Amino acid sequence: MSVAFAGNSTTGPSREAGPLRVMVVDDSVVIRGLISRWIGAEHDMEVAASLRTGLEAVNQLERINPDVAVLDIEMPELDGLSALPRLLAKKRDLVIIMASTLTRRNAEISFKALSLGAADYIPKPESTREAQAADIFHHDLIQKIRHLGARLRRKPAVHAPSSAALSTRPFSTQVPKVLLIGSSTGGPQALMALVTELGPVIDRFPVLITQHMPPTFTTILAEHLARSSRRPAAEAVDGEPVKPGRIYLAPGGKHMRVARSGADVAIALDDGPAVNFCKPAVDPLFTSAIDIWHGNILSVILTGMGSDGMRGGKDIVAAGGSVIAQDEASSVVWGMPGAAANAGICAAILPLNQIGAKVNRLFAGDRS
Repeated sequence: MSVAFAGNSTTGPSREAGPLRVMVVDDSVVIRGLISRWIGAEHDMEVAASLRTGLEAVNQLERINPDVAVLDIEMPELDGLSALPRLLAKKRDLVIIMASTLTRRNAEISFKALSLGAADYIPKPESTREAQAADIFHHDLIQKIRHLGARLRRKPAVHAPSSAALSTRPFSTQVPKVLLIGSSTGGPQALMALVTELGPVIDRFPVLITQHMPPTFTTILAEHLARSSRRPAAEAVDGEPVKPGRIYLAPGGKHMRVARSGADVAIALDDGPAVNFCKPAVDPLFTSAIDIWHGNILSVILTGMGSDGMRGGKDIVAAGGSVIAQDEASSVVWGMPGAAANAGICAAILPLNQIGAKVNRLFAGDRS
């Protein structure tokens, strides 16, 4: 999990009531104005400040005391990556969302920012004149601010069920033949931690992952997964055979499914419409796998916004497979795993650091 959420602020406790205070930091006056208008139109958030450089953000942080900062990467005086640790040193529970255009360099910087404590990233469209690109940017940014900001104020409700209190179902009696993983917000960090423990499974079975992520970013993520797992990992290619010994990652901007190709199983990519506001989405992968592996499927739903994976998980369970969800305490956002857990389809709801060992045991034949 990101250190951006560890502990209390050094500048005082987070606001418990009223709208989320958002600091917008970008050297583009157009982008600052656009984001500020979007935030101003929401009932549960407000613009705390609109600043041009990372240096201004660092120098004015105590006075502004924002809950969330939208931080551009490329800025004069002090860029976003350099400003990030200085902002968190002053307010360590500040939610920082990195914003960058879709270049390989910026994707790599965004991954570095996550390791330094940024809560998430968002790709900026090349041009805000493209209506569809601007709409997606608008939707995703507001959702990230809302859900990540809400974590600051989350208190255990007296009558709300915790992850441990939710009902689970027995694991499938069938030994899994494939591992499917879905994730979104907070997913890159969670995936890199999880795959370090999955060597025995990867060596013997196919592992397919859908992470909500744009193009270029998935290329970088695949490289990180290969390093973390010490196994081959790459963006999936349409028509390539699905074999044990490697990790297949859905490429940004395409849904990844599996399909029969003669006697083999092959990757099937498609450029269809977004599913659950996402492309790639988890549900298409989950549902397509049933025709191939029937009940011999183990699926894992990790941290993320929304409910993607829940419907596909229901179908997997109905076919005789099993679902594991990450628990609330270890999730950056308990949307996707929470939706599965609350739907009653999970055989286990586990902290991230316990999922790998459980998966290894299940593939070795343990059914408990």
